[in-house]
Amino acid sequence: MTRVATAVPSFEKPSWSKAYRDFTHEHGFQTLRVEGRLPEALRGTLVRVGPVAFGVGEQRYGHWFDGDGGALAVRFDGGGAQGAARPIDTPSIRAEREAGKVLYSNYGTSAPSLWRRLFGGAKNAANTSAMTWNGRVFALVESAIPTELSLEDLHTLGETDLGGTVGPAFSAHPHRVASRRASYNFGVNYGRVVLLDLYELPDTGLARRMGSLPLPGPVMIHDFIATDRHLVFFVSPMRIRIFRVLLGLGSISDNFEWRPELGTEVLVVPIDEPTKAMRFQAEPFHTWHFGNAFEQDGRLVVDYVRYPDFGSNKWLAELLNGWASTDAQGRLHRATLNLKAGTLRSEQVSDRRCEFPGPTPLLAGARHRYLYLAAHSGAEAWRGPHDTVVKVDMETGRETVVTLGREHYTAEPMFIPRPGGSAEDDGWLLAQTYDAPSDRTYVAVLDAKTPEAGPVARVWMDHFFPFTFHGTWVPAT
Repeated sequence: MTRVATAVPSFEKPSWSKAYRDFTHEHGFQTLRVEGRLPEALRGTLVRVGPVAFGVGEQRYGHWFDGDGGALAVRFDGGGAQGAARPIDTPSIRAEREAGKVLYSNYGTSAPSLWRRLFGGAKNAANTSAMTWNGRVFALVESAIPTELSLEDLHTLGETDLGGTVGPAFSAHPHRVASRRASYNFGVNYGRVVLLDLYELPDTGLARRMGSLPLPGPVMIHDFIATDRHLVFFVSPMRIRIFRVLLGLGSISDNFEWRPELGTEVLVVPIDEPTKAMRFQAEPFHTWHFGNAFEQDGRLVVDYVRYPDFGSNKWLAELLNGWASTDAQGRLHRATLNLKAGTLRSEQVSDRRCEFPGPTPLLAGARHRYLYLAAHSGAEAWRGPHDTVVKVDMETGRETVVTLGREHYTAEPMFIPRPGGSAEDDGWLLAQTYDAPSDRTYVAVLDAKTPEAGPVARVWMDHFFPFTFHGTWVPAT
């Protein structure tokens, strides 16, 4: 049989693809240009974490999630702003840079040898999120322990197990429960039996391990959500083909197997009695991120972005190469969990492709009205990064959509409450944004009551910074 060569069409990469190149403009805090007027009451520091280097030596990483981490910080002082931007320096990142090649297994990149895959450990890319706790700031990635950063100039202080409490993994998605004055998190511990390790971090005091629960095999859990009494996990029907990974037959990302016949396991953990966890099966779906959750009339209400399968993993990998061919299909949903009956009923809230939902932190774990998220503006916009900020009224379904500019692409919007404010939307939305035409990054400041009016201010870096995933807010003291 004669094989006929098929021409592969060439295309010019879209303007936003420039934001997926390595960041090299490292600096400490310096004065930033403010366009518009910053609110006097906005005082504190926004810290964002994401991948900033996308390969080592001659090898480009296989997935966006593999990028070496970096941090962007903007300090607001009631009228002006200063910014800092630095790569994060963990021992495994440093070892690969010095060797000039990949040494460790990562999400979409395989370690170079069987010995390395068996005994080399996981890379701490420190590239997913930032956490504020007890006056300290940490960069997080779900496969490793936290990495502490200095708020003075953003340089790396080092890895920490928080006093011997956490590890080997600590998720990038801790959630604070305002009523308990504590944050909660987890880590997936892979072994002969795969375990879900649970942690509590009081606002003041020492971190503690709450216990461990068995999981139904080599699964991936990226996020969870908390109410004032329960921790809620959706364990999607995805399994990692571990032996293929160890044999070098593809990366972890290459070896996810979607098994819809297993259904999604709903795991609900009572915070005060974690050994009495409740489990039941629901229809198959996947979720990357949750918005919020609360308890009402004996049921748990959970807001989350739902995917029909794991195709979004391919979409995320393709963004790194400049064009997505896979529609991620994530939509905002609200689920109602009936623990007595062991059922999950989910309703789609919006038809808009979206991600990164979040409420005011003052109502974390409690009933809320508004969620803020990043979304795509049109039918084909999903081929690139998010380009709109959306405020969703969960009571009426009304959406307020904000486009920040032509070819302006936004990361996760974060709600910052106004000090002393009483209304749920009394505060500001901060959104790291990439202005592709000028190849620069700015932070948009929106009044959360009237985001449709556009930014009250834009705080400009004099350079670009790659898209970050998540961040934290450190109030001024």
